[in-house]
Amino acid sequence: MIQTQPAFDSRYHADHAEPADVKRALRSLAGGVSVITAGRGDERTGATVTSATGLSMDPPTMIVNINKTSSSWPVIKRHGHFCVNILNDRQQEIANRFAGIGGIKGVARYEGAQWTTLASGAPVLIDALAAIDCEVEEVIERHSHAIILGRALAVAIGDGGSLVYQNGGYGQFVR
Repeated sequence: MIQTQPAFDSRYHADHAEPADVKRALRSLAGGVSVITAGRGDERTGATVTSATGLSMDPPTMIVNINKTSSSWPVIKRHGHFCVNILNDRQQEIANRFAGIGGIKGVARYEGAQWTTLASGAPVLIDALAAIDCEVEEVIERHSHAIILGRALAVAIGDGGSLVYQNGGYGQFVR
C-alpha cells in the first residue's frame, strides 16, 4: 500500500508556518556542530552553529548564518573574517561555551582550548576536526540573520568523528 499523505501531528498547521513549528521541525534535522570564531585579542568572540556549509568549491566558499543580535555579528562585520571550526565528538564542552551556556561571553569562551590563527587572523581551534579560515566576501541581511559568504583562505584538517546535534542534544555519527 502506498501512502500519499504523510501522517502529521495535529498540532501542526497545514495552511501556514508558525515560527515555533519551523524551529521544531528544523531541530529534528541532525547537523554537524561548528564554532564560528572572529576577532583578535580581547575582541575575540564566537558562536556555536549547525548552519555552516560549503557553498562552492570553485572558488572555495562557505556560507554561515548568524543572528544579527549575536555578539559575533558585529565582530565578523568589523574584522571581515571568520573561521568555521568543525567540532569533533569530544568537544561538546567547547560547543556549550560558545553557545553561551552558563553565561560565558566574549573572550572567556576561548579558555580551556588551544588556539592559533591562519591567513585571515580569525581564531582557529587547534584540535578541531577541521577548520576553514575565511574572509568575508559578501553579506546578505535578511530578517533576523546575516547570511555571510566567506572565501576560504586556508584549511586545517584533524581527525576523529564529528559532533552532531539533534533535538536539543549532542551525539556522534556511528559507522
